[in-house]
Amino acid sequence: MNTDILLESGTGELEILEFVINNKHYAINVIKVKEILEVDNLTRLPRSNPSIGGLILCRDEIITLIDLKYVLEGKSDTEEDNKSFKVIICEFNKIKVAFNIDKVLGVHRIGWNKIMKPQEIYANSLITGNIVLDHKIILMLDFEKIVTDISPSTGISEDKIANIDYKDRSNVKIMLADDSALIRKLLKDTLTKAGFKNLMFFNDGRQALDYLEGLEKEKHEKFTDEVQMLITDIEMPQMDGHTLTRKIKEHPILRRLPVVIFSSLITDDLKHKGVSVGADEQLSKPEIGDLVKVIDKYI
Repeated sequence: MNTDILLESGTGELEILEFVINNKHYAINVIKVKEILEVDNLTRLPRSNPSIGGLILCRDEIITLIDLKYVLEGKSDTEEDNKSFKVIICEFNKIKVAFNIDKVLGVHRIGWNKIMKPQEIYANSLITGNIVLDHKIILMLDFEKIVTDISPSTGISEDKIANIDYKDRSNVKIMLADDSALIRKLLKDTLTKAGFKNLMFFNDGRQALDYLEGLEKEKHEKFTDEVQMLITDIEMPQMDGHTLTRKIKEHPILRRLPVVIFSSLITDDLKHKGVSVGADEQLSKPEIGDLVKVIDKYI
């Protein structure tokens, strides 16, 4: 499957793959999808987490199958022998993993501003956003959370930040944009442990850009007195990190701000997208241990 559908990064759009599980409509960012295929070679694992369906073989590569139906519905259909499954194979946080689904309905191009944040009443669920399309609600799933709930070591974990050296970095002012409350807390804990105190958090790229543009109007070239670096996720409602980065780097004054893209989508195949919008550095979320080194490099 071609995951490079958008020829230009930072357009403010994304491609979503709409699929169905038990008559409910879900979506995933196409950029995460490597392939869609039928498999009939599931090898179940003994005494494993019930959310893990087993292992599949895809062109001589062994890939873990997450039983998405069990994760979402609490029941599985992967226990039947000699049954074929439709799966989507994804890559993020530098790992490949497969998810079983019922059927694929198609690919849609939409603006990030069309993705609505979940209401607080269910904000801690596996849903990262809601999309209204053809008079129906499509739920954007948090695939990274699904995987890290099963295996915390695949995401940001304590062992990756255990050896961060502390020094007084309280004079450094950093902006951070990420729509995940969990990631914002982990970033705050990590950077505070390293000695940073002046941290400003934003829920999406639109909020971050509005703040920077207001700062530049007030202080012009001296805006860097108030902020010395931006760390941003890619996938965010309203405005994604690629678009945010492009708008900053195209601005005659704001372009001086170093921008670090910190995302589960930083892979060898996708790094060129961050390069094309002018990102100064790109790190995947499991590389959080290197984040302080990158900040020190620029400041």
